[in-house]
Amino acid sequence: MLSNRLYYNFKPYLPWHLRMVMRRMLAWRQRLVCKDTWPINESLGQTPEGWPGWPDGKKFALVLTHDVEGSSGLAKCRQLMQLEKGLGFRSAFNFVPEGDYETPPGLRHDLVNDGFVVGVHDLKHDGKLYWTREKFSENARQINRYLKAWNTHGFRSGFMLHELDWLHELNIRYDSSTFDTDPFEPQPYGKQTVFPFWVPKPQHDGGYVELPYTLPQDSTLFLLLREQSSEIWLRKLDLIAKHGGMALVNVHPDYLRFPGEPKSSRTFPVERYVELLNHVRDNYAGNYWHATPDRMADYCAGIQKKQVKPNGAIVHSVSRATSAKAGSVLKGKKAVILLFSVYPNDARPRREAQALVRQGMEVEIICLREHDSEAISEITNGLKVTRVPFNHKRSSQARYYFEYGAFILICAAKLAWRSLRKRYDLVHVHNMPDVLVFSAIVPKLLGAKVVLDLHDPMPELYTTIFGFPPNHWFVKLLKFSERRSIAFADLVLTPNIAFKNLFAARSGPPDKIHIIMNSPEREIFSPRQYAHNPSPAESVFRVMFHGTLFDRHGLDTAVKAVAHLRQRIPNLQLDIYGKRTKYVERIEQLAIELGVKDMVHLHGKKSHREIAEAILTTNLGVIPNKRTPFTEVNMPTRIFEYLSMSKPVIAPSTIGIRDYFNGDNLLFFEPDDSVNLAEQIAWVHDHPNESSDFVKRGRNIYKNHLWIKERRRFVTLVADLFRA
Repeated sequence: MLSNRLYYNFKPYLPWHLRMVMRRMLAWRQRLVCKDTWPINESLGQTPEGWPGWPDGKKFALVLTHDVEGSSGLAKCRQLMQLEKGLGFRSAFNFVPEGDYETPPGLRHDLVNDGFVVGVHDLKHDGKLYWTREKFSENARQINRYLKAWNTHGFRSGFMLHELDWLHELNIRYDSSTFDTDPFEPQPYGKQTVFPFWVPKPQHDGGYVELPYTLPQDSTLFLLLREQSSEIWLRKLDLIAKHGGMALVNVHPDYLRFPGEPKSSRTFPVERYVELLNHVRDNYAGNYWHATPDRMADYCAGIQKKQVKPNGAIVHSVSRATSAKAGSVLKGKKAVILLFSVYPNDARPRREAQALVRQGMEVEIICLREHDSEAISEITNGLKVTRVPFNHKRSSQARYYFEYGAFILICAAKLAWRSLRKRYDLVHVHNMPDVLVFSAIVPKLLGAKVVLDLHDPMPELYTTIFGFPPNHWFVKLLKFSERRSIAFADLVLTPNIAFKNLFAARSGPPDKIHIIMNSPEREIFSPRQYAHNPSPAESVFRVMFHGTLFDRHGLDTAVKAVAHLRQRIPNLQLDIYGKRTKYVERIEQLAIELGVKDMVHLHGKKSHREIAEAILTTNLGVIPNKRTPFTEVNMPTRIFEYLSMSKPVIAPSTIGIRDYFNGDNLLFFEPDDSVNLAEQIAWVHDHPNESSDFVKRGRNIYKNHLWIKERRRFVTLVADLFRA
């Protein structure tokens, strides 16, 4: 967040006592607001689905960790090590590689020899590790050097900042940069579980284990909140033991005050930590599994390996563990959704709206009115729908600006007026345009949370549609409005990795931006939904495209590929489904010029169910997108739609798609290269068995992103806004 960046920029120049006074003022209010969820939140103890329990039938697990922030902490490491050894415990010491001290190799050697663990703690511990993806990648290479030199596979970020998807760049077996619940951290959104969980690497079999700390940090309890006893630690540990979870604590040697040291506001008595250890030893002897983080990671990775399903399902998902509890947070709250589109045609806002209704929210949608026959106001599927009576026409730039401006003003006026009568708890805004989010200014001022759902990056899309150069004033304006819109929102959602990286790189911050993928509706896109289950006719080799028919979708490339194959596959047929546009006239003319008019069939716009039935009768799906600024980062849901129906699909080799697929699970062609596309179509025609193998591997990727999983993640993210 912007406030975090400002803080860490100025932190070196602010006296410690001033920083602490400011933090205590905030913490006092946060503690009141979060009194029902911190430090004790009973709902976090839910056992994850498929969890086998701890080794040897132990009741719960205990993990001890220490982050060494400065030279004063370094000087206390051996003393702390001896204390723990004397009580029969072992822990992990995490050192900053490029901080204000140098870790002696002898210390690391002695720790490991005595059964302790060494880990890497950030790189510089300056709060800037995740500022941009490019800078993180550069830092990751350096961190990996330290991981190798120290012979360790454990990591924790400074200040508990985290971007779990990025950490796949590190050569680690475990990370411990998250927590179950902690409203006092810079990224206050916890993982809402007291169990370790697996973070899978997209498009790969690998990943790492995430170990959230589940007992409050020592600095929070004894320095920030100035607690005088270990009572909160003990109560929280008892709760975790009751639910069979993992009690993981982070104690900083820097803040410990050993006997004989002068009293200081920057330290607390080591006796508080000893009380925690003695409490475990005296009350739970023989009932807990005491593991160092590396042993915990190995155990969880072993479970992952045993329980992994063909689709790469993980041991358990945080969203799975918490979505059942999201309803208790969201139930009864009022939400309004702003959509510059038609409801219920647009699947993403419809499914997200229905997900909120399922959680017990009162949901209203303000959208466009496509036909005069549509009611201006109605209740449908538990949603109140209000339609703004003007049609969206894709014509000139001026028309776009007028429609956007009018809709923004109408929505802003409606929300302002209605907010006087009832308070909205949530405003969920779908782009385009990005600046529609500012219609929520009055509800936001009155306390509503604002979610901005960025379906598409507008600068890239407008550059593609209108041919603007990258430095055009309007493109710059769109990037500016994107930055301000993201800054205004409390949570930003987007449908793929490339979009998130793009937004984070130029508009950030990454911790605010989360991925909710678009995924086919299984009620429609599943062969089992069709009893007759038609199959392709043997006399025709059908290649299919469906979607909006614009130049960027490259149908001219597909028609040229058909022309290349006329002699080789004379029974080839290209079926095109989509609403007729001016671009279609060019495609028809091109088919005539190339002599393949009889091989190219236009079927017009069809319903989703009709599209699914058409896919069942096709041999191959194609996504012939051209390479443009937008299509380079887009991940078409149509790929999943073909795979969901067990059909092979050929897609362009672009960043947005390769973030999820590789050459082992999807057939690629070079964008704009009709010859290469023709070669791939011919390969599928000539190798049906090998093509089926591609489909099976591609379906594994698709199954990782079923809507049921994305829905759980969505409602958890929304619920986290209110938990925080």
